[in-house]
Amino acid sequence: MEPFFSWLGQFWWLIFPLMGVMGGTFRAWERGARRRHERRLEIIKAKGELKAAQAAARTRPVAVAAPAEQPESQAAQLERLFAAHDEVTGRWLDYELDVAKLIAFPAMSDGRQPLTAAFLRARKVADNLRPASAKARVSKEQLAEYREAVTDYEVAFDVAERDARRLKDSSFSDAERKRLDVAKQLLTVAIDQAATPAERQVAYRRVREELDGLISLSDGAIEALEEKVALELTTGTVNRPVPPDTDRDAGVPGPNGLSRGEEDAAAPPQPGASATPGASATPGAPWPVPARSSAPAPGHVVRPEPHP
Repeated sequence: MEPFFSWLGQFWWLIFPLMGVMGGTFRAWERGARRRHERRLEIIKAKGELKAAQAAARTRPVAVAAPAEQPESQAAQLERLFAAHDEVTGRWLDYELDVAKLIAFPAMSDGRQPLTAAFLRARKVADNLRPASAKARVSKEQLAEYREAVTDYEVAFDVAERDARRLKDSSFSDAERKRLDVAKQLLTVAIDQAATPAERQVAYRRVREELDGLISLSDGAIEALEEKVALELTTGTVNRPVPPDTDRDAGVPGPNGLSRGEEDAAAPPQPGASATPGASATPGAPWPVPARSSAPAPGHVVRPEPHP
């Protein structure tokens, strides 16, 4: 024991960093235990809400139809259940296909979250029990089972949505939150039609890079985002006026192999000819006639002179 006490007497100061390490380890374990306890309470609360909704659905009194009214047919019940089923699916697709909502509420696409996983299981059960159509022949037991599955689907989505809006991005670290904020800002540029196509493409690539490893985008969300990025600014066709005497100034050859300016210079002067370049008059004509055509050149106004 003497060597141990001798060593302890020389390195007694090591107890302080060891105490710090032990304290940090204990605090980390305490935080993990608190998170596990909160998660357990949330799961218990969600299960209680599901059981309460199921009990309410079972004990819900059936309205007695009036003597003059016919009871609701099986097809009408299936159509009502189909509408409720599709309504919940549409609400879920609003999150699944909208990248902005996925960035704001990432828990809705994270199957590791207990409430989101419970919702996805309820969705799969409801989809599997759904009849092919409202005219399909199903038994009373199958209809009751599908009705219960749709109710569980609705309740599970409501619970998962409330939890996702409560959590937001709290499950990410500070560095990951900064990446989400950058992706959110770049997303506004990527879908901004006022930006140039090059700017939108660069912003789109940056959004995909920032979200890589943080949020798993579905194929439908990527296609919807690419369609928004691919929108181009509408451009109208601008009619630019043709400069006057374009062929004359450019030296374009005419039918005789000479340009319009050369034809006018080589043409012999006629009696009563107009002094306006590009036009000549024939003998006896009361007004001068253009040299090449009856219409003046674009932008070139020909004014007739009185006959002498």
